[in-house]
Parts: sequence; structure tokens; C-alpha cells
Amino acid sequence: GIIFVKVREGADMKAVEEEIRSLLRQRHRVQPGAEDTFTLRNLSELLAAREESSRIMALLLAAVASVSLLVGGIGIMNIMLVSVTERTLEIGLRMAVGARARDILAQFLIEAVTLALIGGLIGIVLGLGGSWLVAHLAEWPVDLRPDSIVLAVGFAAAVGVFFGFYPARKASRLLPIEALRYE
Repeated sequence: GIIFVKVREGADMKAVEEEIRSLLRQRHRVQPGAEDTFTLRNLSELLAAREESSRIMALLLAAVASVSLLVGGIGIMNIMLVSVTERTLEIGLRMAVGARARDILAQFLIEAVTLALIGGLIGIVLGLGGSWLVAHLAEWPVDLRPDSIVLAVGFAAAVGVFFGFYPARKASRLLPIEALRYE
């Protein structure tokens, strides 16, 4: 049989557990030094173990997300550097007709952030779909909060700004006459 015991708020769980163990050993007539013929489980210990495994899972997911952000950021930087190189003549023409360096910088930063946001939104859709699938197939509870989605979008934008700044600055520092000569 199973017996559930609820302890008053603030009671010492270890002391209560030992009292129960002593009483059960007496009632089961277990000799001193012999192994228990019953099992005691403390649910607070099980909860602590579950919380620890959840914390480890969160750390692993954070590590995977960090690597993904780094790889995505490097990809954005490469795309933007190629874009600057391919559009050097366009940049030179824009500067020749009056565009300022900050206008070019803003244009390329906006493009980098847009790329990062599109990647972030695709990641969010895949994450939501994967979470739903795991929750459905494994029957695990999944907590999808709007603030985590907003945080993900914010990180995507930050990655776009961080990794897009160098190519944007490179584009904004081109000299119009040199850019117009570029082929």
C-alpha cells in the first residue's frame, strides 16, 4: 500500500521522515541494522531534482542558442560584406548625388537588422512548432510566454546591429570617386 503524509508548514522534513522511518521499522518488525522493507520518498527532493534537471536543460539550450546567434551573426556579416562589395558603384552614385555617410550607414544597418529579424522570425516559428510537437508527442508541459518571444526578436535585432555595423561602416566610408571607379 501507499501512504501519503503532509507535513505542517515550517516543519523539519528530515526529522519527520526519520520519525516515520522509525515507526514503520517498528511496525514492520525490522531488526536493527537490517535493510528497510519499505520505501520512503520525499517529494521535495524529487522536486529539487526536477528543478536541477530543468536548469541544466535551460543552460544547454542557452549554449545552443548562443552558438546559433554567433553563426547567424557571422552569416549576416558575410552577406552584408558581399552586398557592400557588389553595390560599391551604387554607393558611389548615391554619395555623388548627395547621400551622406550616415545615410549609407543607416541603409546598410537597416538591411542587416532586417536580415536578422527575418532569421529570428523563422527561428521563432520553428521553435514554436518544435515546442508544440514535443509537447504533443512526449506529453510534456511547455510554457510559451510572449515575453520570451519578444526577447528573441530583440536578440535577433541586436545581432543584426552588432554584426551589420562593420559592413555598414565600411560602405559609409567609401570615397565617392573611388566607388564610381570600382568595377
